[in-house]
Order: sequence, then C-alpha cells, then structure tokens
Amino acid sequence: MFSGVYTALITPFKNDKIDFDALGKLIERQYKNGIDGIVPCGTTGESPTLSYEEHEAVIEFCIKTAKGKMKILAGTGSNSTKEAIHFAQFAKKVGCDGALIVSPYYNKPTQKGLYIHFRSIADTVDIPIVLYNIAGRTSVNIEPATMAKLFDDCKNIVGVKEASGSLTQMSAIKALIPDIEMLVGDDTLTLPSLSIGGAGVVSVLSNIIPAEVVALVKSFKRGNFEEAKKIHYKLLPFVRTMFIETNPIPVKTAASLLGLCEFGLRLPMCEMEDSNKVKLEKVLKDFGLLKI
Repeated sequence: MFSGVYTALITPFKNDKIDFDALGKLIERQYKNGIDGIVPCGTTGESPTLSYEEHEAVIEFCIKTAKGKMKILAGTGSNSTKEAIHFAQFAKKVGCDGALIVSPYYNKPTQKGLYIHFRSIADTVDIPIVLYNIAGRTSVNIEPATMAKLFDDCKNIVGVKEASGSLTQMSAIKALIPDIEMLVGDDTLTLPSLSIGGAGVVSVLSNIIPAEVVALVKSFKRGNFEEAKKIHYKLLPFVRTMFIETNPIPVKTAASLLGLCEFGLRLPMCEMEDSNKVKLEKVLKDFGLLKI
C-alpha cells in the first residue's frame, strides 16, 4: 500500500500564514518528478506549530491538489489520544490514503500505554495507519515487540515510518513482522534499509531533489544495485548538510534559496547559523542547483 518515495512535505509560510500558492507548486513539482506520495503535516511540515484549522486546511488542500496523482499519507499524530483520533477522522473524511501517527511526545508513555494509544486510534478510525517511530523527537521508542502486537491486533495498521536510525531495530521489526511496510525516516539510510526489506523512504531530501531520491529507490527495486549505490554516495554529502541543524531548518532554507517558497519558520525554529548556511549554499552549488 505504501512503498517507494514519500516526501515529508514542508509547509511554506508567507507573512506567518500558510502560502497555499507555494504549497500547490511544491506539490506539482513532486508529482512531475515521480514521487509516490506526500506526507503533509509531519515533523518536516512543522505540525507542532500549526493550529487545528491550519492542520486541516493543509491536508484538505493536498487532497484537492494531489488526489489521484500521488498518495496522501497525512500526519495526524498527537501526544493526546483524543486529538490524534480527531485528526485521523478528518483525514478519513477528506479522502486521505492513510494516516501517519507519531508516538506521543513529552508524555513518555510505557509500551503498554503506546499499545493502548495506537489501538484506540485504529479501533476508532477505519483508515490505513502507518506508525511513526522517532524516539529522538518523542523520547519514547516503539519497541519491535509492541509493533508486532499492534500489527497482529489491528488490521488497519499496515506500516511504520522507522526513524530510529538503527538498522538493528529495523531488522528486528522485519524479522518479527515480515509483512509490515517499513518506510525509513532517515535519508542516509534509504539504501541500507531497502537491503533489509524496507519498502521505501519518507524523505526530507526529496523536497529539494525529488528525481534523484526516486532514481535511487527505483534502481534498487529494479535490481540495479550498483547504480543505487552510486546514487547513495553521490547524495550523502547533500543529506548530511540537510541535517546540519534541526529539521526542517535546512530544508526550508534550501527551498527558499532555490525560489521554491519564501523563507519562513515558526518559533522556536529559527534561521540557520551563518556558518552552516554557507555550507548549505556550497552543497546546492556543487549539485548545480544554485547559480550565485
């Protein structure tokens, strides 16, 4: 259901309001470059600083703009189970293909609490669900055994965006749940994760160079492993620079430098340090994207 390249879509702002004109152009650019799906209102989309109304407006706009062209896997997670259910119900109502649900942040639930949280959402909303495991942001890891129990007990939990950064954990997940669709959440690990049975990537990098990320995944899936490896190493310096500061600061800076949208972040996200911006500009120049 969910495989290939999914772009963790940025949310462009203009005068601190959502720039829907720019968002539409970003979505169209993704489609033209062969992206399989988009993920609005995730971490990269600055969901923590979107109001309820903005969150829903972005998801609905993506449906109207991209439905039938790409899959829409909407970020609907929250540290409140009731709020996560609300957003998942909205995603279902407007026609999203699935809901990406992050583990509750700040609360630090136990594994039992995580199970009850996700089970409650899955039992309430009949929509395909992809778990989002990113302990670096939430402080809690969804253990492979907990995922396996959820996968067995909830038929609409179909996948996981695994952003632990650990191939050991990814391997443990696939060993326990061979049929789960595992999308890696780290651009540096796209190729390694595919080699252990991953289904694809939820990519930050593809906001900027979608065609290259698509080419990597397609090369691997066609059995052209040498080409996939070549692309992997070519993209590695770019990926590292895209995470030189907290995501989505570098990717939104890059998007603005390339004229894809105006520069705009919401506090507590802020402008890059000048020294890091110089490094980002160099990478963009090295890839032939920035001409200045």
